[in-house]
Amino acid sequence: MTDHNMPIANPLVVLREEFDDWAILFNPETADAMGINPVGVAVWKQMDGRHSLEEIVDDLGERFSEVPDTAGKDVAAFVNQLVELGFVGYELKDSGR
Repeated sequence: MTDHNMPIANPLVVLREEFDDWAILFNPETADAMGINPVGVAVWKQMDGRHSLEEIVDDLGERFSEVPDTAGKDVAAFVNQLVELGFVGYELKDSGR
């Protein structure tokens, strides 16, 4: 069973933080890269398989001012985009079989 609530960053993906708090994610397996803003960096650093999407959004509320009401949907869409690019996945749980 997959827990679609606790994303895990692909350990092969490189996060390169820039001087302005923005960053670049690079997947050496696919050569895909994307720039992410400071909020995206904060989300990325929480994707360790131990934080739910709700916990990640709560953390954003503590770290940033003026977090919109749509933050939950925005974070979920961002994570889904990262999943499609192979930057993020979910832990497979043993079903006990």
